[in-house]
Amino acid sequence: MSNERLSRFDNMHILFWLVKDMCWCLMSKSIGTIMIAPTITIALIILYRSREHLTSFVHNLAVLFWISANSLWMLGEMYCSDCTKPYAIWLFSAGMGVLLLYYTYLVVARLRN
Repeated sequence: MSNERLSRFDNMHILFWLVKDMCWCLMSKSIGTIMIAPTITIALIILYRSREHLTSFVHNLAVLFWISANSLWMLGEMYCSDCTKPYAIWLFSAGMGVLLLYYTYLVVARLRN
């Protein structure tokens, strides 16, 4: 996939993510809930396409965890008075954990050289 086409794909992902979050802010339950599917689907596609470049893959995996946590938190606020927040924290933590492991790996690799 060309860089220009990939960039448009990334931009579409950001658009879906922002629409989802705007619906959350406006408490538009149906559209916000529907927007989870394309947002996460595109995040998965981007993750798959970045699988050969470790840096991009790790960051896209963290983004996928972030969007998943964000979506779970949104559903909790919209439908059950924040009942999903404790689970969302685990997903946020997983994203941070992936990045911390990756950057620790980079530091250790640099120190060895």
